[in-house]
Amino acid sequence: MERKQETEAIPDSDVQFRAMRREDIPVICEIERESFTTPWTAGAFENELSNNQFAQYIVIEHDGEIAGYGGMWLILEEAHVTNIAIRAKYRGRKLGERLLTEMQRTASFYGAVRMTLEVRPSNKIAQRLYEKKGFRSVGVRRGYYTDNKEDAIIMWADLPKRTV
Repeated sequence: MERKQETEAIPDSDVQFRAMRREDIPVICEIERESFTTPWTAGAFENELSNNQFAQYIVIEHDGEIAGYGGMWLILEEAHVTNIAIRAKYRGRKLGERLLTEMQRTASFYGAVRMTLEVRPSNKIAQRLYEKKGFRSVGVRRGYYTDNKEDAIIMWADLPKRTV
């Protein structure tokens, strides 16, 4: 029997999306540490889920395991992506793209017409994904990232029209 390659895309039928829950925070923090040099704390996620009326956080699961998550703030007609990350062992399997698509659908459902995010100039993989999903660079935030003072590329995308 042939084994699937680790970089093979996971079929849509094998993933599920759901709202992030408080009990997910320890796993989300593991993904944060795998993904970012300055990861968010458990307290930051607790605050987002409990106190931020604008926050929407989504997890993507594979075989009952959280494979990644994405967060955004929905303010009027705009969605601002706060973070998006895939667990290291699931990277390269198209889950980031599907998660971003789900975030765009969710934002559109809640009435957003545009989405924005910041990305490091050094993160070429993420930039390619964002461009594929319709994002375009519109500016730079100088010294945005606190860990190394790297700039941030500001990107915007129009969202697909809301379907009823």
